Amino acid sequence: MTRWWQIGVDELGRILKTDVQSGLTEQEAKRRLSEHGPNQLREKKGKHPFFLFLDQFRDFMIWVLIGAALVSGFLREWVDTVAILVIVLLNAIMGFIQTYRAEKSLAALKRMSNPSSKVIRDGRRMMIPSADLVPGDLVEIEAGDNVPADCRISWHSANFAVQEASLTGESEAVEKKSEAILKEDLPLGDRINMAFMGTSVVAGKARAVILSTGMSTELGRIADMIQAIPQETTPLQRKLEQFGKWLVLLCFGLVGLVFLMEWLRGGRLIEIFLTSVSLAVAAIPEGLPAVVTIALALGVQRMVRRNALIRKLPSVETLGCATVISSDKTGTLTKNEMTVQFLYAGGRTYRVTGIGYEPDGEIQLDAETVRDLGGHAALQQTLLCGVLCNGARLVRAESQMTVAGDPTEGALLTAAAKAGMHKEETDADFPFADEIPFDSDRKRMTVLRHEGTGVTAFVKGAPDAVFPACTRILIDDTVRDMTDADREALRAANDRFGNEAMRVLAFARREMGKAQGPHTADGTERDLTFLGLAAMIDPPREEAKKAIAACRTAGIRTVMITGDHRSTAVAIATHLGFFDGDSKALTGEELDRLDEQTFRNQVRSVSVYARVSPEHKLRIVRAWRSHGEVTAMTGDGVNDAPAVKEADIGVAMGITGTDVTKEVSDMIVTDDNFASIVSAVEEGRGIYDNIKKFIHFLLSCNAGEILVMFLASLAGMPVPLLPIHILWMNLVTDGLPALALGVDPPDRNLMRQPPRPSDEPVMTRSHALRILLQGAMLAACSLAAFVFVLFVEGEGIQRARTAAFIVISVSQLFHAFNCRNQRESLFTIGVFSNPKLVLAVLVSFGLQIAVVTIPFLQRVFKTASLTLIDWGMIVLLSTLPLWLMEAVKWAQRRREGKISAKAA
Repeated sequence: MTRWWQIGVDELGRILKTDVQSGLTEQEAKRRLSEHGPNQLREKKGKHPFFLFLDQFRDFMIWVLIGAALVSGFLREWVDTVAILVIVLLNAIMGFIQTYRAEKSLAALKRMSNPSSKVIRDGRRMMIPSADLVPGDLVEIEAGDNVPADCRISWHSANFAVQEASLTGESEAVEKKSEAILKEDLPLGDRINMAFMGTSVVAGKARAVILSTGMSTELGRIADMIQAIPQETTPLQRKLEQFGKWLVLLCFGLVGLVFLMEWLRGGRLIEIFLTSVSLAVAAIPEGLPAVVTIALALGVQRMVRRNALIRKLPSVETLGCATVISSDKTGTLTKNEMTVQFLYAGGRTYRVTGIGYEPDGEIQLDAETVRDLGGHAALQQTLLCGVLCNGARLVRAESQMTVAGDPTEGALLTAAAKAGMHKEETDADFPFADEIPFDSDRKRMTVLRHEGTGVTAFVKGAPDAVFPACTRILIDDTVRDMTDADREALRAANDRFGNEAMRVLAFARREMGKAQGPHTADGTERDLTFLGLAAMIDPPREEAKKAIAACRTAGIRTVMITGDHRSTAVAIATHLGFFDGDSKALTGEELDRLDEQTFRNQVRSVSVYARVSPEHKLRIVRAWRSHGEVTAMTGDGVNDAPAVKEADIGVAMGITGTDVTKEVSDMIVTDDNFASIVSAVEEGRGIYDNIKKFIHFLLSCNAGEILVMFLASLAGMPVPLLPIHILWMNLVTDGLPALALGVDPPDRNLMRQPPRPSDEPVMTRSHALRILLQGAMLAACSLAAFVFVLFVEGEGIQRARTAAFIVISVSQLFHAFNCRNQRESLFTIGVFSNPKLVLAVLVSFGLQIAVVTIPFLQRVFKTASLTLIDWGMIVLLSTLPLWLMEAVKWAQRRREGKISAKAA
């Protein structure tokens, strides 16, 4: 790779065979355009929407459901057929929409390119489409322009600065220069004589020579990385796919066994076939994909109310098993609003309260509020200098204070406003006279103001640039000569603030008398009177600190990945509580020196990454994933997009996020708040918990239905349930309570538990055994009713089947309450704490009573009227599963309590 930053401007012209004053000729530009191609991001050809739609039918469970629909049609159960096909179609449509939206990321990247550019060819300035730019072209860029391609600065005005946050993650605009930088390896953010496609000019103007265009630019490399990352299925999708195959094979095995036993007993082949097929349709929980989709969709609605917008439904569940959150710093963990936190003036350190640009807060000395600046002359003059030597303005927009201009200068205005000093009034009292702009060599800025009958120069800049120019100092109300002890105290204060990763500015002034302009830096910025220091930082979000603590309790690791400097990143991470004595911080340069295996071995100990490039972010995410961790990556800039797409769950910022990052993300945080991600994690855990609840409910009910048929056949009894009974229970009795379990309130201990392993199956052996036992319990209750009516009472088969039908249906409704929690008593969590479940059970119960009491429905469902004794038996057997499970839970809690007592 050519190190363009090391090359001088004249040498650059020779290498690129261009004139750095008059640019390329038109003829040469055309030749290069045909050689290098247009300055555009190339979009990989995607699948046709029709094939994207067909892809939604590749799931094994979907084909099983289609087969179930065909069988239902063969049985002339048209309601069942239509219901299953509608479920399949809705799932396909939703999956298609999600996939189609995810493929629009390259279009967003292309929109970031400037449509036209100012170029110099044949010595003439002209406007051409940015797509026609070629390497060697000489372009002009100024404040408000997007940089059209990667280029090397050849000339610039004073104060030329480019905002590169979208590419490097660094929050402050970067002042550019044209001189060569004689360093071997430089991170993207330190190449200050270069500008990159997709960034924007915020101040000044410049001329630059194009180095690379289109896919050869840094932005193009990011586009390549996004395209190279394959779409992966989520843990939930993988588990349901695996679970579905296992379940179908098991069900078909049991149904085949029932068919064989009935055939050996001499049953009519057509009746055995219809019963077996009905049992097969019932055994497969065709409502499972629909309930999963509905549970996820309702979870999405709840998350919107908590400032999290989900773009891909399965990602809700993925959040619930996240073990690592790799977060950008600026605007995510911090406010992205520079804030003055300390002022040093007159030998005293003042604390400034409040965060952001809102002038809510106060200035304190020794925890006492400074209410009158009259007794604090050095403080008053420091704040005055910060307001007068300032080109920014505070603007209120939609009830929120923002800064128009440089964020650092906005922070100074806010600090002064907290002391009652406002820019408009102060500017009026001290009219503008002249200005000496900031430049990177002097590291100072001076504004001259009319004060009384003379002119005063107000100077601000880097402490190491202001200190040497000061010969006097303001202490209390007295100006005196600066001593060595004063200089040592100033250096100590500056170091103290710097060690906390704060940005420090120094302030000074000089009375110029009636001196007239023009004013030069050499003639003005000398013999200054030192006033004070202001220490500022982009402060951490306090809510982020609480959210990170919640993550720690929940077993989730927080990692910061930023383009900012190491000292700043470590200070923020320490304040937020995820960097301690055992933590490591790596820069992008240090990361480059580590081979893949060494880095993977170290990744668990690194909490902060600083000065990193897009490739580094991608490498970090992949290193975590190589350990089997489920990673969430948050970000807002273009630089974050590849890692956001690669992560198990990509989280984009809604306010500061670029279109590119939003398009490749799984979730958008609408308030740019890290705390909203933790809320989403809690919702994700709750949703997965609910998915497990209704899977448990559906399968235990289905197991009960299969076991009723299997045990009756094994005992040589008549078939207790008809095909229409089984299909009715599958659609009505099981369906509504399962949906209600999908919106069960989350367990209060969810965020006190570690993340579940991402490879944990939906169904463990102990879980499957519990389902089988509970299914056997439901089957036993139904068979008891069947035996009681048929053999004890000596009634006909139709009435016995009616009793078995209603007992298994109603016992399943009571069992829905059991499934809310496998450990806690229903009466502890509250019978009515899920009103939707109560309503679903009541509606299902009403429908069930209707099919066994209304004459018309009795003929359809082949049911008979029951006696009072029958109803008494039905009430006893139907409620029995609830009381049995309450007893089991009580025994389990008691056993756990004894184990805990022994351990203590």
